[in-house]
Amino acid sequence: MTMRTINAYGIIPDVFGTARRLNSDIEGLGLDMTLVELVKTRASQINGCAYCVHMHGGDAVKKYGEKPERLYLLPTWRESPAFDARERAALAYAEAMTRMDDHDALVQAATALDDHFSEKEVVALTALLAMINFWNRIAVGFGTQHAPV
Repeated sequence: MTMRTINAYGIIPDVFGTARRLNSDIEGLGLDMTLVELVKTRASQINGCAYCVHMHGGDAVKKYGEKPERLYLLPTWRESPAFDARERAALAYAEAMTRMDDHDALVQAATALDDHFSEKEVVALTALLAMINFWNRIAVGFGTQHAPV
């Protein structure tokens, strides 16, 4: 069965314009953009959002110089030495914040951030994850398709 496609952006542009501005403000809070794209891609993979995986994986490589091989390894980041301690902390938090069904895992992941991120960065990362989960739900819910590959 194919999901129906609705152009939610065109139906209520003010809401999505506000969301885009909020997203831009969050991205301007100083987090490394390669890390931002890794976290967005990982959350999008968990949520099954092909549109966002395509977009953020592509941005990671084309805009920020990420190695495609690290994107291939992203679903298995725990088993791969390709990710440093800071990235691992962010990815664990991304997974816990995206799934949110294991409170203990969320607390553990949030606590582990303290070794690698300032309080401002933790707030920025949390807001970033809230936004990508919002966008994933919009894109999946309305059947948004990525560009042809």
